[in-house]
Amino acid sequence: MTDIATRVYNHTWKIDPIVRSVLDTDFYKLLMAQTIFRRHKAVQVTFGIINRTTSVRLAHLIDIGELKEQLDHIRTLRLSRGESTFLRGNMFYGKRQMFSPEFIQWLESFRFPDYHLERKGDQYELKFEGPWIETSMWEIPALAVLMELHSRSVTKGLGKFELQVLYARAMTRVWEKIGRLKQLPDLSIADFGTRRRHGFLWQDWCVQAMIEGLGNAFLGTSNCLIAMRREVEAIGTNAHELPMVYCALARNDKELAEAPYRVLADWQEDYDGNLRVMLPDTYGSRGFLDRAPDWVKHWTGLRVDSGDPIEGGEIAIDWWRRRGQDPHRKLAIFSDGLDVDAIERIHAHFHGRMRIGYGWGTLLTNDFRGLGPDGGLDPFSIVCKVISANGRPAVKLSDNPIKATGPQAEVERYRRVFDVGAQASLPVAV
Repeated sequence: MTDIATRVYNHTWKIDPIVRSVLDTDFYKLLMAQTIFRRHKAVQVTFGIINRTTSVRLAHLIDIGELKEQLDHIRTLRLSRGESTFLRGNMFYGKRQMFSPEFIQWLESFRFPDYHLERKGDQYELKFEGPWIETSMWEIPALAVLMELHSRSVTKGLGKFELQVLYARAMTRVWEKIGRLKQLPDLSIADFGTRRRHGFLWQDWCVQAMIEGLGNAFLGTSNCLIAMRREVEAIGTNAHELPMVYCALARNDKELAEAPYRVLADWQEDYDGNLRVMLPDTYGSRGFLDRAPDWVKHWTGLRVDSGDPIEGGEIAIDWWRRRGQDPHRKLAIFSDGLDVDAIERIHAHFHGRMRIGYGWGTLLTNDFRGLGPDGGLDPFSIVCKVISANGRPAVKLSDNPIKATGPQAEVERYRRVFDVGAQASLPVAV
């Protein structure tokens, strides 16, 4: 097993790059990329980093030269022959040849495009502009670089023994959580922690701990590289960027209202089974479900990714029943800022009422709360979101209004078009 403390003490980017493979990304990125490849190659999209936790002054903690070195290193990456073979021949979600030969051929030739980086006060402005299928691929590695450079900055002055104790405490914390999760009946849980992980080696350790500690209750990891190396399932479906871009491309309010369902129609052409899990909260879950065409009821399930999870689960059960579906046969995946307390609460409320899955993210792969100097290793909320598509602004509303992004005038227009009423603001969970 890797001696993480020693590697952290000795690392430099030249021998230990943060992102070491095109596959060091979340599986949903590849699934979405294939859908984009088939339909939207010409769409130009801008992504940008948003640090929601402005108290974490990234521009003070991270040297801009080191950040550029890491980003430039990512631009040298290419899919290896072994990685290509893994994608071509492995079984994903019970299906071989999940990815078409044409898409794999594109991925083999893919190189990360250029980026725009500059310091703006206490933060960095980091943007990616170009063809959607290329800029989309930057989201996960860019966040991973920022998170790990932050971790490296905070731990830079610690000695070898301090680091050994730090990681021993963090490992004990993860293992104790796994012990609690083992007590939950019919548990199904996956690692969703790539985007805001403490570091690659730490995420890999957490996955190994889940494999040993949870057995069959551990479904796999969203990280493709770790899934390949540890021989577990690569887990993921789709994300908010699809409806955000489809809606930004809408020419009028009517097309805007229909755009989220065009996403589902396209996805349904590309994927089936457990990949047909919708993400309804981009513009308000309740309204999305109420307006959904009847064929959507036959999808496998949905993901609850913002707002109160109990309320979100109840909305799903009520909708399935009203559409003549048996909730016991449907799947709800909870994935918003989860930790063991929340998972236990959700499980106690919904177990036996529907199929339940959990995507455990930041508080699996980055729970160093109270362990670092002056709280410096506490996780924080940072995202990479669509800013515009073909020059038109992109908007996300969410079930939690604090997570809304986009120009205020467009946010108000979207709230009107999607009939989003009063919403309760909740603290943004990492």
